[in-house]
Amino acid sequence: MTTANKEVWFVTGSQHLYGPKVLEEVAGNSQALAAGLNESQKLPVKVVYKDTVKSSAEIHQVCQQANSDKNCIGLILWMHTFSPAKMWIAGLNELRKPWLHLHTQFNAGLPWGDINMNYMNTHQAAHGDREFGFIGTRMRKERKVVVGHWQRPEVLEQLNGWCRAAMGWAESQSLKVVRFGDNMRNVAVTEGDKVAAQIAFGYEVHAYGLNDLADSVNDISDADANAQLDTYFQEYEISEDTLKDDYARERLLKEAKLELGMQKFMDDGGFSAFTNCFENLAGLSGLPGLATQRLMAKGYGYGAEGDWKTAAMVRIMKVMGQGREGGCSFMEDYTYNMTDTVDQVLGAHMLEVCPSIAAKKPRLEVHHHTIGVKCDVPRLLFSAKPGPAINVSPIDMGNRFRILVNEVDAVNPPDNTPNLPVASALWEPKPNLKTAAAAWIHAGGAHHTVYSQAVTTEMVEDFADMAGVETVVIDDDTNIRSLKSELRYNAAYYHLKQGV
Repeated sequence: MTTANKEVWFVTGSQHLYGPKVLEEVAGNSQALAAGLNESQKLPVKVVYKDTVKSSAEIHQVCQQANSDKNCIGLILWMHTFSPAKMWIAGLNELRKPWLHLHTQFNAGLPWGDINMNYMNTHQAAHGDREFGFIGTRMRKERKVVVGHWQRPEVLEQLNGWCRAAMGWAESQSLKVVRFGDNMRNVAVTEGDKVAAQIAFGYEVHAYGLNDLADSVNDISDADANAQLDTYFQEYEISEDTLKDDYARERLLKEAKLELGMQKFMDDGGFSAFTNCFENLAGLSGLPGLATQRLMAKGYGYGAEGDWKTAAMVRIMKVMGQGREGGCSFMEDYTYNMTDTVDQVLGAHMLEVCPSIAAKKPRLEVHHHTIGVKCDVPRLLFSAKPGPAINVSPIDMGNRFRILVNEVDAVNPPDNTPNLPVASALWEPKPNLKTAAAAWIHAGGAHHTVYSQAVTTEMVEDFADMAGVETVVIDDDTNIRSLKSELRYNAAYYHLKQGV
């Protein structure tokens, strides 16, 4: 998680018409506004003030600089005065970083007793931003528009969310996903066009044989694996029987080598997300359970059965949500609890659920795994903490990508599950299971998702806008008739958007 050096540039638009005195005030207010955003400590990245742009040449130059600056992940643009929008055409045409249009003004209230035309001309974002807004729409530029005084909590929260989406977009541009083995045989939704994904999202997907990974795992020394066991014993609940059992310790040592070997392989290759498949484990001691869970907790993305799209999205959403309360995990809708009161979904997977979503300290246990390589596999057991969350599914529609979001409320299980040897999350989908599941199926959502309590729906929508891909949201307002119409409209729009 390396976003400490990431920046969002704050650029104010004006023009030479107003003269040096007004432009000096504009610059001072803009510096104070950018400093105020930083001092609020509500944004996840540093806001960097840039000089007021007053001409086409200055606008074009700052856009070029933003494109080439590796730490700049986006721009916040604000028109303090009137900034004739034709000046912005060349710069916006060249700008490749996401941008947010902040429609605000420096002072919250008007000085009724002193207001004059000089004040009106200096503080005229009310129509300066409308002129700028027109050119963004006329040029069909995707951007975020945030309206309100810049010190208001709701405005800061929207800026925070957009900055996080920009962090995810920046990560997506440099992300590399490694596939250990291939996809699960005959499964449709985990397939997809990797070239199209790289064009749309920027991330690369690389495939390696299991022998390549096995060599990395086998290079891990017994001393390093034993040291890793000490970490396990400190961080998780573990029974005395497991601690004393030689066979369990041997399985834990193998799992430690899997974790360390996979991490070294990924770090050496610059990979931040990975997939594997229970059908393809030749040369490994088993399907990584605890190893995968711990790698996800460290920030790596993961997708089971070769699901590279979800693996990439897990990593992207971990970057977007870092520093916020709540975790992020690979997830699967596994089974239902349909009762007389409310219908619920029990989410889980064979082994791989991230402990960042755990309600309390996970238990480390060793249980038999019966799919793929049949052997005993260490894994962490826990239930997810209650509270609002989202399930996100990136899917390949053949001619475009769609990102599907379902808002859910996670709840505590009504009873213990002593015979369930995997981690799980219990949630109630919005607006209810009947509508949510039908909507998910109509939209073509996958059975794999990214489950997060740190990332919001709006952040995912902002990310999708940056990528120029479709977003479908299932929430309290969803009904099937309207959703089916939305899907048809979207199909027509995104088909036409691609051109001939």
